[in-house]
Amino acid sequence: MSVDLKTKPVALSNRLKSTRAGGKLVADYWDRIFTAPERGATVAWYNGAAINPLFQAIGIEWCHTEAFGARLAAMHLEGPAQEMSEEYGYNRELCSYARTTLGCAVLAKRDGQANEIELAGMEGEKVLASRLPPPNLFVNAYAGCSTGQQWDEISYRLFDKELPLFKISYPLLWGNQPDAAYIQGEEWEEASRYVSAQILKLIEFLEHVTGRKFNWDQLHESMHYIKQAAQLRVEALELCAARPTPATFFDWVASIAPINFLPGDEKLVQYFADVKAEIEDRIANDIPALPNEKYRMAFDGIMNWNKVGWLADKFAERDVAVISGRYTHTSFWHEPQLLDENDPILGMAKHYLLCPFNHNARTVGNRLLHDAERFGLDGVVFHSTRTCRSASNGQLIAAQMAQQAGLQTMIFDGDVADVSFYKDAILDTRLEAMLEAIDLHRRAGA
Repeated sequence: MSVDLKTKPVALSNRLKSTRAGGKLVADYWDRIFTAPERGATVAWYNGAAINPLFQAIGIEWCHTEAFGARLAAMHLEGPAQEMSEEYGYNRELCSYARTTLGCAVLAKRDGQANEIELAGMEGEKVLASRLPPPNLFVNAYAGCSTGQQWDEISYRLFDKELPLFKISYPLLWGNQPDAAYIQGEEWEEASRYVSAQILKLIEFLEHVTGRKFNWDQLHESMHYIKQAAQLRVEALELCAARPTPATFFDWVASIAPINFLPGDEKLVQYFADVKAEIEDRIANDIPALPNEKYRMAFDGIMNWNKVGWLADKFAERDVAVISGRYTHTSFWHEPQLLDENDPILGMAKHYLLCPFNHNARTVGNRLLHDAERFGLDGVVFHSTRTCRSASNGQLIAAQMAQQAGLQTMIFDGDVADVSFYKDAILDTRLEAMLEAIDLHRRAGA
């Protein structure tokens, strides 16, 4: 029987309450960035890996411009920045993260006059999109994405090639050596040592640019807290294998920013301790994330930030518990056992290489099957992001591997930060078909 998914869904999920504290931490982070010029602080613009502990140890502010693009999209305030970047000459097919923050860079360069520029949208959109302070230096730390590796070079040119720029080069983990496997093998070890050497060069660069001595004690301390927070997060993720699950992929989306770029301190540890405690309480008291969980899914690809809440409701109304995701579960300090807080550089390098889009397709598929087993999944939803080819690379192979393992799959089109590429009718049709296929298999005793 066909199911009508055309009407706007109502919220049926029981979202974690502890994640709300993360919103305050993130808001405080951005307020600190916005006020950096008036405090005379040095500001580094960076993209990609979580190199913020290095900035923390040198005593400068770090602006994760990629995250700002996601934040604007999640708040539906990305329009003016994207229009500005297109007006400046950047093609609409360019990564929408890059297009958004390059638009913000154009605004930031206009010496405080950005709020006077006539752009489509509300006044509030103009104000937020133009609040990023101009940088004092750029650091590029992007793995697995050719656009990301050029992003800060483009920003460097936009600011007339007058600001210092440092770029870390990450090798793609091809996995084509005989001993290659996930986080093991000679290729893995060589790549880790290669990136470690570049991190040490970056520290020298930061000392030269700022005229400050790198504080190794501060790095050890921040990595101590990051490792604690990461371990709590991984333990909480594992608890979601319970049936019904106590938390979903969309709860973990809300926790990306804290583990990705907030300072390594006691507040970060407390946040994830509270998240884990709430999940444990839910399990103990039989409180599910979805009251009528019927299907269990993985979500592959970066989320569509413009539609996060909409998609959460969409799946919840069909009793679909989206439990795991490549972006939420295999990024952001997700292998804390690799970290030695007393000698952190090698462990940091290894985590930077573990960007979820820096693996070969076979590894992506195997990690997906690993998650399917540990979380008891029925299928995989693949988000094919229009302007993020690195996120979509390998999805067809991973989908084929999932199908061969007996999982149902679907692919829907969208984007990370450009809502115009998302078509609700496509998701409706394909979701309906996948759920009907799962029901057929169940009735057949498969």
